[in-house]
Amino acid sequence: MLFRQLFDQESCTYTYLIADTKTKEAILVDSVLEQVERDFLLLKELGLTLKFCLETHLHADHITGSGKLRQLTGCQNIVPVNATVNCADRFIKDGEVLSLNQIEIKGIETLGHTDSHMAYLVNGDRVLTGDSIFIRGCGRTDFQSGDAGKLYDCVTQKLFTLYDGTFVYPGHDYKGQTVSTIGEEKKFNPRFAGHDRDSFIKLMDNLNLPNPKKMMEAVPANEKCGLSSS
Repeated sequence: MLFRQLFDQESCTYTYLIADTKTKEAILVDSVLEQVERDFLLLKELGLTLKFCLETHLHADHITGSGKLRQLTGCQNIVPVNATVNCADRFIKDGEVLSLNQIEIKGIETLGHTDSHMAYLVNGDRVLTGDSIFIRGCGRTDFQSGDAGKLYDCVTQKLFTLYDGTFVYPGHDYKGQTVSTIGEEKKFNPRFAGHDRDSFIKLMDNLNLPNPKKMMEAVPANEKCGLSSS
């Protein structure tokens, strides 16, 4: 398996390239519009065929590159079930598995940051958590129908029940961190360690964060796969 973590400096977004080294079929998770040229070049250099563009959720801080990549490669755009994305080719459900030969990517519904969100367990040993949990943090819950209680339940009952050695690859990082483990986050993530459901909700309700800079343009654009029209 080929596994690459790619970074967009402006939005601090991680995009993940996953490919089967035998069939040369690939998946991109959480692409960024401004990085389409970078990603397309990498695919060509590595001789990969992009089969799927996969989203963890409807992003508010960057515009997806999935629509443009579909134009360039003919890939399918896949988003979590119930996401308001009319241009998607497919919707992935909780527990559903996408396969690329010997690679299995399992959707784990992790609601709370938004009302339609998936984490993806890759071959049982690494999880792409999107904005459900970050390294020593988690996504906010104060817009896009967010729900702190649901986020706490999904993280503690689904992600934190994966084995402790599972690698955690988040959707964003703002401090230069690249990877963690489930065991580390259970022990050291300040949003969850030492908190019960009620205290977590209180904590999240009092973050008072500014809205993402691109929120007003990103959300409607991402409902159209990042394209001005579809």
